[in-house]
This record gives sequence, C-alpha cells and structure tokens, in this order.
Amino acid sequence: MAEDLEKQIAELEAAEDSEAVREEIARLREQLEGARGDQKLERGEAWERVLLARHPQRPYTLDYIRMLLTEFSELHGDRRFGDDPALVGGLARFEGRAVMVVGHQKGRDTKQKLQRNFGMTNPEGYRKALRLMRLAAKFSVPIITLVDTPGAYPGIGAEERGQAEAIAYNLKEIAKLRVPIIVVIHGEGGSGGALAIAVGDRVLMLENAVYSVISPESCSSILWRDWDHKVEAARILKLTAQDLLGFHLVDTIVPEPPGGGHTDQEQAAALLRDVLRAALDELRALSADELVRQRHQRLRKLAPFVKEA
Repeated sequence: MAEDLEKQIAELEAAEDSEAVREEIARLREQLEGARGDQKLERGEAWERVLLARHPQRPYTLDYIRMLLTEFSELHGDRRFGDDPALVGGLARFEGRAVMVVGHQKGRDTKQKLQRNFGMTNPEGYRKALRLMRLAAKFSVPIITLVDTPGAYPGIGAEERGQAEAIAYNLKEIAKLRVPIIVVIHGEGGSGGALAIAVGDRVLMLENAVYSVISPESCSSILWRDWDHKVEAARILKLTAQDLLGFHLVDTIVPEPPGGGHTDQEQAAALLRDVLRAALDELRALSADELVRQRHQRLRKLAPFVKEA
C-alpha cells in the first residue's frame, strides 16, 4: 500500500497546482505515515478513526451502490450549469423496492481523484442532488444519501457560482420533502459539504466514520498555526460516531468488520444492509405528514442550549 501512496503523491505533485491538490497530497502523506507505522505511539482513538475513515481501500459510495442496490441508473446534471462527478446519484432498487440514491464519490487512483475533485462538491453537485431528491418526492420514492467528503470545494469558481447559497438552499428544501430520507455517513463527513445532503429522518453512521464542522488539520492550523496538533484537534472536535451518538446528532452506529470496512468490503455492506432495511421499513410505515412533522421536530432538538444556574 505504501508504494501505491508514494506513486499517487508523485503523480499529484506533477499535476496542475491547486488548493485541492495540495490538500490531497497532505492527506496522502498522512496515510503514508500511518501505513509505515511512524505515528503509532502518538495517535489517539479519534485520530485513528480519522485515518480509518480516509483509508484508500475503504468502500466509496459507488462501491456501496454496487453491493447494496440493483438496477442503478445514474442521472446527471443540475439543469443550470453542468454535471459534477464529485456527487453521483440516480434511481435504483434496494431489495426490490425503488429508491433514489445520492452520494459523494472520491477517486481511487490519481486520474479518478482529479476527475472526482477528491470528493469535494461544487454548487452544481448540490443542485443536482436537490433535483434528484425532488424527483424522488414527486414519485413517492424513498431517498438514501451516502456521505463521504472532506468538505465542499472552496475554489473561486465554486464561490462565484454560489457555493454557500447552494448548501443553504438544500438544507431548507430537503427538510420539506414528503418521503423517507435516510442518511448514511460512511467515510468523512466534512462540514457543510456533508451537511448539504445530510438532512434526513434517520442518520446512520459507520463505526469508523467521522463527522465534523472542520478537519483536524484545519482546526490545528487555525488554533495552533500548524498541523502538528492534529491528533489533539481530532480529540477535542468530538467527531467519532460514539461522540455524535451521545450528542443525539446520529441515530445509529453501524458496526464494521474487525479492523475497518477496508478489510472486508462485502461484510461492511452486509452490516449496513441490515440497518438500512430496518430504518426503511420503520419510515415507510409513517404518513407523509408524520414524516415531515417528526423530521422538523428532530431538527429543532439539535444543538440545544442549556442556561447555567
């Protein structure tokens, strides 16, 4: 694995320079150090989860679609600007029943990483996601979203095309949809880039996934002016599935194979299938009015403030 990571780092260093490329090179170097075991004595449990969530052989969205769904028909474009390969979606069947699936997609090798923009979505990706979700609502089809992104793309073009507005609009509109929505955080849940497709009735989080307002490296850079405190930042960010279940931000922790989802992708999908089936069956029993009522109630309970005596 170390040789593959070294090759990808060299290929990216030869690619066109951009903020996304520089960040990916830094991430790959972190993975390379982990593969060599250079940091084993320094890591805390939260940082271990970050490394597992970013493992290069961990199942990505299209892997889960292949293993969990049948008859997947990908749909493209936002009907306003273009298609965004960093976010995929389309109609499929889960155990014979129609669903709409939407999710971030990273790349395995250098060519795929550049094509998928490292899983960082542009505004047209979020608008495509909303278009597909509205289509699902029109035909009363449940929605499954698969979250795995370092964050929304911070490029100049993305900002010019309304990145913040696209995310905010998704949050408002998805909350209104009158069909079951299940969110699966299976890798990195990075900031608003994840949140833009993570409004739902049930939020499932895989055991070694992470979900946070900022990456540990960026948090360390802001607070300590360097990346040297990323392990401590991961701990204080409370980004693990266990932390978030305690805060009632996720509903269920989905177990993974021993060592992480990358050790046995098929088993990881099988474990997710059981939890996904139970959540869909539960939500299908509710009327559209009750779905929306419970969803709004759930959102209002997030991040409560407690007044000190």
